Amino acid sequence: MKKVLRTRLLWAGLVVLFLGAGADALFPFRPVVPYSTQITAADGTILHTFLSPDDKWRLYTELPEITPLLRKTLIYKEDKYFYSHPGVNPVAIGRAALRNLLTGRRTSGASTITMQVVRLLQPRQRTYTSKLIEVLRALQLEWYYSKDEILQLYLNLVPYGGNIEGIKAASLLYFGKPPQLLSLAEITALTIVPNRPSSLQPGRQNNRLREERNRWLRQFEKEELFEKSTIEDALNEPLNVRRLRPPRRAPHLAWRLKKELPGQPIVQTTLHPQRQAQTETLVQNYVNRLRSLNIHNAAVVVVNNQTGAVEAYVGSADFNNPFDGGQVDGVRAVRSPGSTLKPLLYATAFDKGLLTPKSVLNDVPTNFSGYEPENFDQRFNGPVTIEFALANSLNIPAVKVLKHVSTPILVDQLRKAQFQTVHKQAKDLGLSMILGGCGVTLEELTRLFAAFAHQGQFRPLRYLTESDTLSGGEALISPEAAFMITNVLTQVTRPDLPTNFDHTYRLPRIAWKTGTSYGKRDAWSLGYNRHYTVGVWVGNFSGEGVPELSGANTATPLLFDIFNTIDYNAPRDWYQPAANLTLRTVCAASGDIPDEFCEHRITDYYIVGISPYRRCQHRRWVFTDEAARVTYCTHCLPEQGYLKKSYPNLLPELIAYYETRKVPYEKLPPHNPACERVFGKGAPLIVSPNANSEYYVYTNEPQQLQLSCQAANDVQEVFWYVNDRLQKRTSPNEAVFISPPPGRVKISCSDDKGRNSDIWIMVKKL
Repeated sequence: MKKVLRTRLLWAGLVVLFLGAGADALFPFRPVVPYSTQITAADGTILHTFLSPDDKWRLYTELPEITPLLRKTLIYKEDKYFYSHPGVNPVAIGRAALRNLLTGRRTSGASTITMQVVRLLQPRQRTYTSKLIEVLRALQLEWYYSKDEILQLYLNLVPYGGNIEGIKAASLLYFGKPPQLLSLAEITALTIVPNRPSSLQPGRQNNRLREERNRWLRQFEKEELFEKSTIEDALNEPLNVRRLRPPRRAPHLAWRLKKELPGQPIVQTTLHPQRQAQTETLVQNYVNRLRSLNIHNAAVVVVNNQTGAVEAYVGSADFNNPFDGGQVDGVRAVRSPGSTLKPLLYATAFDKGLLTPKSVLNDVPTNFSGYEPENFDQRFNGPVTIEFALANSLNIPAVKVLKHVSTPILVDQLRKAQFQTVHKQAKDLGLSMILGGCGVTLEELTRLFAAFAHQGQFRPLRYLTESDTLSGGEALISPEAAFMITNVLTQVTRPDLPTNFDHTYRLPRIAWKTGTSYGKRDAWSLGYNRHYTVGVWVGNFSGEGVPELSGANTATPLLFDIFNTIDYNAPRDWYQPAANLTLRTVCAASGDIPDEFCEHRITDYYIVGISPYRRCQHRRWVFTDEAARVTYCTHCLPEQGYLKKSYPNLLPELIAYYETRKVPYEKLPPHNPACERVFGKGAPLIVSPNANSEYYVYTNEPQQLQLSCQAANDVQEVFWYVNDRLQKRTSPNEAVFISPPPGRVKISCSDDKGRNSDIWIMVKKL
């Protein structure tokens, strides 16, 4: 008999199980809750929150945020047998049904926490049919979810009046703290609000809420749920609740990540909450001081060089200012870089073996096939070292180096550094890109300078804690080139030091580079040391230029303020020369290996096996007569009555600069007029007009075209020809003006040594 009974029970159980599985398959219950998006800092602090898709403040509460105190209080009040029943409490249901039958009305419910979760997920009218459905759905929930997950769902959905749902949203918007920091009094107040969310709404019914809270606290004391002293402290705790504003830190990054990670309830960033708050305050206060100059915005990125994590991200001075474009993200806005790409150019030239820091270039007026750049101060410095050119951000030496390196090589470097706009513009870029003739973002520039901080290793910036920590990265430049650039950018004696020297008081040691775009529209300052890389942009999102705007005096003071705030009194450890970098003696006049003429010698860094090894040629031997009035070549050298003297070996461009500026220099005497030799090398360089260019002239208003050239040191006269007809005989540095005929025109220039240069231009009449 017992065996038959067991068999029947077994079959009955199997049938029930089969029917339950079938019902679950036919009527599945897989709740999908649309949560608000939370943007948190690296330590979990909530920085920014967004409404859920259904316009609720419904913040996802994680299991570790449910403290034992919260769990104990809630379960005692709502469902004492929560961890014992299968989702439904039969005893409570029976007791409630009996009371309702005896009284003829519903006097008490029997909903467990699991059944309340079902009701919150699928609200229905309060009928017995609805209760039956809740029972069945509760069993389904218990089948798929653990008790802790069901409790978590309840705490995420429970209403708190208005559009606030869930313990975390209520805790944050009423008490300004996360749930794990709530006191017993605050937890008790929040656990009773869902029963009467309208009549006990915090901030509006504080007196009623406090009375109801204290009634429950006394009930806890009566049941000895907590120690008496704990209850007394909770009873004496005031209840001054008001609706608070949701967190609104780092709004630009918050919106960015929300769009990039849709549907993710919690996005944990790498931001440092204190660093973010400090930087936001510094930017806002600094821009407020600049408004009188018609400068209305700034953006800042702070990167931790040890981890690659972005610790502060400020897209504008005031996100809520619509008049100045506060919602524009200045970190990602495409702007002109000014001179900020020069360090990468010079580092690339170092790695290509073209230059060293003490190599000398001429900072003189130069025509690059029609492109004639000028320096920021519209002055020229003559011969300068690469070190001086970079520290002083000279434009002409930079363009010369780019022409030598080639634009495609620099574009490839920028592609490796993930400059997206440069990648799109690549086919249209020319020499002007090194002076700001391309598009970049603050994010890209900060990432680039972080590569210098990482000794040439390029690594993407980290915005999320779940992303990979620093790995080896990709070599953008060599450690040797990175050190040489850092060594130059650390110099304090330079023009881009702010005029107000107070900004450097106790400043941590940093390397920095400034930039100002054409038209004074963008001011940049990017700095780094072993600890941080900071990128600063200042200007107007409208693109309006301001005469007072400059990287040195507008952006750098903010850069210094940020470093003084985030890295004050930090250890002053600094970069050491890379293994393949060493010092050598060079000639101060050329930066090359000294020869017999080099009296002034200095030391210079060079990369072993890569840097150029050239003998200095800044002077050369010349044969002259005894009075040094004429020079001789080997063809016309007399048997006696001559001297061997040294003269500077100057390039024609430098001679032209000295002549036009009336700068005294050691001139080479004219060559022996009786010499019959015809020289082949060193023909005059025609700098105007530009070869293979088109020129338009008005028919009724003939315009004159300037002819100019650069000739060798020993040239006294040049001869200008147009279509092989002599136009004028003049000195090498004198400008000649002509009215060219229409059509294809040949321009020729010959010097008094018989050397000749030809170019062709096209002249069209209008």
